[in-house]
Amino acid sequence: MRLLFSLLVLIVFASGAASAQTPGVVYKSPTCGCCEKWVNHMQQAGFSLSPKDMGTSQLMRQKLKLGITAPQASCHTAEIGGYVIEGHVPADDVRRLLAERPDAVGLALPDMPSGSPGMEAGDVKEPFDVLLVKRDGSTEVFAKHGRP
Repeated sequence: MRLLFSLLVLIVFASGAASAQTPGVVYKSPTCGCCEKWVNHMQQAGFSLSPKDMGTSQLMRQKLKLGITAPQASCHTAEIGGYVIEGHVPADDVRRLLAERPDAVGLALPDMPSGSPGMEAGDVKEPFDVLLVKRDGSTEVFAKHGRP
């Protein structure tokens, strides 16, 4: 009976945790439509993001403050779960980052590749790599998309 009760508690706890939304903030331009599409992608995946509109120079300063350099940059920057998420990173990659918890700044998807979340363009899908941004500023491939 005790085992059954423990199992029931575990199931209830796990289902509650799975339905809880992960909060975050997104720094973006007020006129960027693809940023809004990415926010929608993340919200549909269970993230609760609060957009914060900024001018271009303020946004660039925010990126640098958070540890994102020009080669890693895209159009928007988010802070989720203690990590920086730069650009159109897929929600599944953010979930994996939060599960694995590496000692890193966060993830970056430089530029704005077609087919990435928020950059859908019909059937056009460019292959892209999501980078893990390390604390020393170096990067390594965290996830490959659209490549064998």
